[in-house]
Amino acid sequence: MTGFTLNRRRAMASGLALLAMPRAALAAPTVLRAAPVSAQILPKGDGTTAMLGLNGTTPGPELRVKQGSRLDVTFENQIGADSALHWHGIRIENAMDGVPGMTQSAVPHGGRFDYSFVAPDAGTFWYHSHSRSWEQVEQGLYGALIVEEAEPPAVDHDVTVLLDDWRLEEDGTLIGGFGNRHDFAHAGRLGNFARALVSVDTARRGDRLRLRLINTATARIFPVILSGASGKVVALDGMPLPAPREIGDITLAPAQRMDLIVDVTDTLRFDFPTRGDPYELGRIAVEGDNPSPIGTDITPLPAANTPTPGPADHELTLTMQGGAMGGRHSGDDIWALNGHSGLPETPFARFKRGETARIRLVNETAFPHGMHLHGHHFYETSEAGLGDLRDTTLINRGESRDILCVFDNPGKWLLHCHMLGHQAAGMKTWVEVT
Repeated sequence: MTGFTLNRRRAMASGLALLAMPRAALAAPTVLRAAPVSAQILPKGDGTTAMLGLNGTTPGPELRVKQGSRLDVTFENQIGADSALHWHGIRIENAMDGVPGMTQSAVPHGGRFDYSFVAPDAGTFWYHSHSRSWEQVEQGLYGALIVEEAEPPAVDHDVTVLLDDWRLEEDGTLIGGFGNRHDFAHAGRLGNFARALVSVDTARRGDRLRLRLINTATARIFPVILSGASGKVVALDGMPLPAPREIGDITLAPAQRMDLIVDVTDTLRFDFPTRGDPYELGRIAVEGDNPSPIGTDITPLPAANTPTPGPADHELTLTMQGGAMGGRHSGDDIWALNGHSGLPETPFARFKRGETARIRLVNETAFPHGMHLHGHHFYETSEAGLGDLRDTTLINRGESRDILCVFDNPGKWLLHCHMLGHQAAGMKTWVEVT
């Protein structure tokens, strides 16, 4: 497994609830307080890790709300540095997007910021720091955000599975060097220890589960082998598929999500494929049998209320450049988009509200990039037409992909690589919707 050096005893140790995953139903205003925490990332009995967390845990509390409800969250910053929270994948009001210098001022140590917005789409989302995100997300400032359907599908357990990796010493100490230029110029900060943080420990044979996979890593692309269950993929990046799909190969770039509905047949494992034996990320143990399994067909989730694109009003190209083994570019940092590193003074594009744009994403670099658009979802396209509706798309080295987006959310929105070291070293731009 590339980048993993800890021994097999630690990689395969039992005890999957390594980090706390409390849930908070937001029926009333809640507080998320960022501060230093001590986390049991390695298996119990091994060393603890000094991290950052929210409300005393990392990941922070899993927030759950009903579709169409308003979230009122007060963010309190006690980490000793500026911070802010971004609500990833939510088609949110621009002022609540959580991007310092673009939608709000950074929240200083000792400060607070009130976030308030309606969650328009049911689905699997997450929240994370967007201030020095390549450092603060790696240190633990993130959590799951689940927006529940008015009538959710019938399942025995609704399970959140956070995929993450960390770069640790043998005693659990988090290795520093978050601004390492070698990492920035290559695949990003890849950890040497990884887990699937699973919100339930056990299930019965025959139980039906909704699995919500979220890649919260700052750089690692997670391929996942799922065993011990059969079922269908029902949503990507929070957006329901028109029809449930065979599971097949699971690959999630940083920030991408996948919802599956599955029936448990045996111990359910999440494995990372390697050249040798699979590396076990996590599992749900089987205890007993469900005497009355659901057994009905897996049907589509309710469709999202998203605009359908018409003919493109704009045809644009955004070219990813730079990095190790990459070609030269005219930017002033490691990475560039269309020859510019970092946020330009003027946007990559301006759109009138409701206009549709076709953007060709071209990867001229030697590394893959997960490109994320704030405030919107877009369709991946192919020769067959419209593909999946996503907010983050993985473009492999040397490849290109067209995306089609209806820009209907007013404001200034980031478009950047979610390998967060690449973003830090120049791979970001922005669009404006008026």
